[in-house]
Parts: sequence; C-alpha cells; structure tokens
Amino acid sequence: MNLFEQKRCKAMAEEIAQKVFINHELFNAFCQVPREIFSPLKAHAYRLDALPLANSQWISSPLTVAKMTMALDFKDADSVLEVGCGSGYQAAILSRVIRRVFTIERIEKLAKSASETFRTLGFSNINVRFDDGQFGWPNYAPYDRILFSAYATSIPEILLDQLADGGILVAPIFHNEKQYITKITKNGLKLKKEILDECLFVPILDGKE
Repeated sequence: MNLFEQKRCKAMAEEIAQKVFINHELFNAFCQVPREIFSPLKAHAYRLDALPLANSQWISSPLTVAKMTMALDFKDADSVLEVGCGSGYQAAILSRVIRRVFTIERIEKLAKSASETFRTLGFSNINVRFDDGQFGWPNYAPYDRILFSAYATSIPEILLDQLADGGILVAPIFHNEKQYITKITKNGLKLKKEILDECLFVPILDGKE
C-alpha cells in the first residue's frame, strides 16, 4: 500500500473503533487491507457502507465485517472456513488474524477476481474454492472457525460436522422476518447459540454459476 492508502485504512479503522469494539489485532488488520482494491466504487471504498458488486452481490459494511470477525473469538484459531467469498474483503481481513483461511464462492467470476486480488496483495494464506459453499470444504476440515458471509435460514449439518469440537460458527440467520448475527459454539454434541446483532446480507443460494 502507498502512504495515502495507509492513511485512509487507518482513518477507517479508527472510525470503526469509535462505533464498535475491536481489539488491537483486528484494528491492525483493517489497517493492512486496502478496501478500495475489493470495490468497484473506489471513491466510496472507505466509507462505513455496504457497496455493490457484480452479480447482485455486495461488499459488506466494515462495521459488519468487524462485528462478524470479533464474534469469531479468533484468538488461538488456526483455520477458518468462509462460506461466500464475494469480493474477498472479509477473507482478507480474516487472513491477517487467522493463519489459514479457506473461502468458497459459488459465482465463478467473483471467485477468480478474489483469487487475483489476493495474489496482487501477496496474501498467500487464503485458499479459494469455486463451489456451493453449503457443502463446505471437507478436505481441510475440521475448522476452528466457520463464518457465513450470506444469510441462511438454518445451518447445514454437513458444515457443523466440519467445525472442530470447541469451534465457533458465526452466521447471519433469518428469523422472524429479520437477519441476526448468530454465534454457535460446538461442545461435543451440544451447540450453544447466541444472537448478537441485527444485520443485512444477501441470501445463500444453491448451486454454482
């Protein structure tokens, strides 16, 4: 990043920190990832707004990215699976705080674009798969953390099976006509569910395109 980008990233991180709690590690992550490279709307890239992408997709608001990432309790997590890569911004943030990131995108154009962006940034710890994310990525399971970047009405059992014991899954879940950031902690056969905050995501869809 050039000096101008660094200043814009830091200013955005400071603005996020004024509105929601983020720890030092996540603050630094926001400072290390230039949001404008993930957004077609460069002039608005550092506003705390969701921004449109191709194929009726969106790049989440940095505030939502902050809330979702903090809900993962990422300290000591070695691997994370993301369902719904989109532009790749959330995965890039995750890659600065978790050693191994596996992200799945059902829209081929977005998967390829995200992969190219990660290469441009030199973020070599992110693995991208073009597939229906509802089936997960069994090859590298179990994952310490799983994060949905699209809303679901329920969590597929196959994904809960890919979550490590003691692991945390964070997803926007549709309930009573609204979406809520929901944190699920797995302890053996028991699942502890916490509803954290209202949110707004595009829905998870079946298949690939």
